[in-house]
Amino acid sequence: MGKGGNGCVEEENMAAWLVGIDTLKIQPFKLPALGPHDVRIRMKSVGICGSDVHYLKEMRCADFIVKEPMVIGHECAGVIEEVGSEVKDLVSGDRVALEPGISCWRCNQCKQGSYNLCPEMKFFATPPVHGSLANQVVHPADLCFKLPENVSLEEGAMCEPLSVGVHACRRANIGPETNVLIMGAGPIGLVTMLAARAFGAPRIMLVDVDDYRLSVAKELGADAVVKVSTDIQDIAKEVEQIHKLMGVGVDVTFDCAGFTKTMSTALRATRSGGNVCLVGMGHGVMNVPLTPAAAREVDVLGVFRYKNTWPLCIEFLRSGKIDVKPLITHRFGFSQKEIEDAFEISARGGSAIKVMFNL
Repeated sequence: MGKGGNGCVEEENMAAWLVGIDTLKIQPFKLPALGPHDVRIRMKSVGICGSDVHYLKEMRCADFIVKEPMVIGHECAGVIEEVGSEVKDLVSGDRVALEPGISCWRCNQCKQGSYNLCPEMKFFATPPVHGSLANQVVHPADLCFKLPENVSLEEGAMCEPLSVGVHACRRANIGPETNVLIMGAGPIGLVTMLAARAFGAPRIMLVDVDDYRLSVAKELGADAVVKVSTDIQDIAKEVEQIHKLMGVGVDVTFDCAGFTKTMSTALRATRSGGNVCLVGMGHGVMNVPLTPAAAREVDVLGVFRYKNTWPLCIEFLRSGKIDVKPLITHRFGFSQKEIEDAFEISARGGSAIKVMFNL
C-alpha cells in the first residue's frame, strides 16, 4: 500500500515516482510486509487523474503538498498474488478494483459512516502516502473488490472516477424526476452524467468551453449541450440559453469544474428550491452570488471523494447500465518514456479524456 518503505517482497518492485516538477522516474519501490488482513496485488491498469497532473505540474493539489518523492497514481485495478492469513473472501488470481483510501475507523466521522471525511485518511498518491502506479502494491483486502468476468481491469480502474459521480448523485438524491445540469464535460463531468442517467435522471445537459468534450458528451447520451465562454460577463445570456435548451427547470446542477464562473452559473441556473452540488475544485476561493441563491432556497452541497461506492459501480458496469469504455482514449505501457508521454498528453487535455496505463 501507500505506506511504502520497509520491507519485503523478493522480486524488485518498480514504481513511477514524482521527484520534482515535471519529473517522473521509474525507480524501485519497497513494499510493506503483508499483514493478516492485507493482499498483495500485481497492478494491471492505472488511470491518470487530474490530481496526478496537478502534483506533477505544481507539486501540490489544493492544500496537499509534495515535500519528498512520492509514487503517483490512485485509479487502479489488478490481480491478487498473495493474501494475508485472515483474508477469507479473496484468493490468488482474483481480479480486483482497489478503493484507494484507508480510513482509521476510529474517529467520529468513520463511526458515523462518513469515512470519506476521516481526518486520518491515507489515500493513494496524496502526500505523504505513496500511490499505485507500480508493479505491485499491498492494500487492505476489504478495499479490494472482485470484478465479474465481463468487467475488464481497465473498467475496474475506472471505478475510482465513476465513484465520484455516484457519490455526487447520492448526495443530490438523483432520481427519475430530477433534471440535471452539469458544468464541465471533463472526465468527472462525463462520469457524473453516466451516473445520473443510471440513477434515472430523465434530462441531462452538459456545459463546457470545449467543442470536442461537448461532442463526446453528446455521443455518450447528453440530451443537450451548451458551449460557453470563460468571461464572467456572459453568465446572464448563457443561463438564458441553458434554460431555453433545457426546456424544464434545473433541479440539480453539478459543478464539476469548480471555478468562480461555473459556480456562479450553477447557482443562477438552478430552479428555486433546487440543489447545486460542488464536485470540482478548480478555485480554492470563489466570489459567488450566494445571497440571491439563498433567497430562492437553492441549497449548496459539497462532495469529497466517496464512500461505499465500489459495489454499485461494479454492478452498473456488469449490468451494462454504465459503459465507461468510450472514456478511455489513450493507452500506454509502463516504461520511462511512456509515463512521460502519457502525463504530457493527459496534461494537454484536448482529445484526451482518460489516459490509462496497462502494466
